[in-house]
Amino acid sequence: MILSDFDLWNYLRSKRLVIDPFEDEIVRENGLDLRIGRHIARFKQTNEELDTKNSDITQFYTLEEGDSFIIKPHEHVLLHTIEYMKLPTDLMGFVNLRSSYARIGLTIPPTIIDANFEGQLTIELVGSDFPVRLHAGERFLHVVFARLSSPVEKPYMGKYQGQRGVRLPSFNK
Repeated sequence: MILSDFDLWNYLRSKRLVIDPFEDEIVRENGLDLRIGRHIARFKQTNEELDTKNSDITQFYTLEEGDSFIIKPHEHVLLHTIEYMKLPTDLMGFVNLRSSYARIGLTIPPTIIDANFEGQLTIELVGSDFPVRLHAGERFLHVVFARLSSPVEKPYMGKYQGQRGVRLPSFNK
């Protein structure tokens, strides 16, 4: 079942869903809007092969910090949310780009927040056909939450648990 604003307020007030920092205006009719953080990781243009078992992943990204970022046409970047969230074991989230950003050609891949996840979100963004300047603090993502039919038996405790800022991909070695 998709949660309404009424249900979200109940989860938030009871601290079953924790969002920090929290502002009332992020609660929408059927989800929460999350804001862009101050860090970005840009994919480097290279012909070097990324070996998921042996490469140093940091060699394939440039990390930046700032109050705004220009996303170049068709550029792939990683952004993060300001909000740190903690989900209970009976709730998961579907992450979507807010429609105003999608309408200018920005895209994100399908992204799920697992039950029991805790941390800031790291999101891949693909640029439009023209440069776009994004600003830290803008409401950028919309998360639709769904209550699971029962609490999960195996809560998320993965490698991205507790992440803050942009978190680069991590492969099992």
